[in-house]
Amino acid sequence: MIFGSRERIELKTPDQVRVMRRAGLVVASTLDAVRAAARPGLTTADLDAVAARVIADAGATPSFLGYEGYPATICVSVSEEVIHGIPGTRVLEVGDVVSIDCGAIVDGWHGDSAISLVLGPDGALDVEGATAVDGVDAADLDLVRATRTAMWAGIAALAGGRRLGDVGTAVEAAVELAGGVSGVDYGIVEDYVGHGIGTAMHQPPDVVNFRTSDRGPRLRPGMCLAIEPMVTRGSGATRVLADDWTVVTQDGSRAAHWEHSVALLDDGISVLTAADGGRAGLAPFEVVPVPLDA
Repeated sequence: MIFGSRERIELKTPDQVRVMRRAGLVVASTLDAVRAAARPGLTTADLDAVAARVIADAGATPSFLGYEGYPATICVSVSEEVIHGIPGTRVLEVGDVVSIDCGAIVDGWHGDSAISLVLGPDGALDVEGATAVDGVDAADLDLVRATRTAMWAGIAALAGGRRLGDVGTAVEAAVELAGGVSGVDYGIVEDYVGHGIGTAMHQPPDVVNFRTSDRGPRLRPGMCLAIEPMVTRGSGATRVLADDWTVVTQDGSRAAHWEHSVALLDDGISVLTAADGGRAGLAPFEVVPVPLDA
């Protein structure tokens, strides 16, 4: 945790936030392309190739490739894998929960976002309206929806909150509510958290996804934060595989991961890695994001 530390939080100017918005839009386009390409029979390396091409065509640089030795453009984590899955020979199958994490750099500034999807026979299912089809567990669709809603609840807390700890409180409350509706005792991964973002992909402060007695630093304009809950259908306990990267659930339960990079501005918040700036995701929380693309 960095809540009690004295590490300095990098505050961005409005012009710097706009550069980060450009990086965020590259990430959004990349995730859209990977989601559209994902289908049973492809390997996770095939998805990495799609991402590499989109980022290169945009004139951006992958944040992940070479980061502390990471060997790929994106992370692709499948089913029991939570985060940091290295793309390779694993073949995607109907019913897989696939989490894709992507980062890109534009003019020295980072964007970072993640999505989760459930694969049907013809590709990614529509999370909003999908119901179980052959080979797909409806509980996995519930998990993906619950995790996405928890992310948006955490982001909305930035608009009305005073301290960073308000994010974790909102995320955990949303997970609990979704679990009550679905009849599932979801687990929240606590070993890995969100973070500040800017001239580096990971910066202070840590952004936890659960309630804590430490309220955290005061929320201030110029902060840019990656909100990223990781939720499982079982325990939130994890372990790291022998590749020293891939994080899996200890109990083998399925996991989902959603993330957006968000800027706090003088007049509100803006979701840098959402194509619409966060308008649709924040609408249920009655939060209107600040437009940056005009």
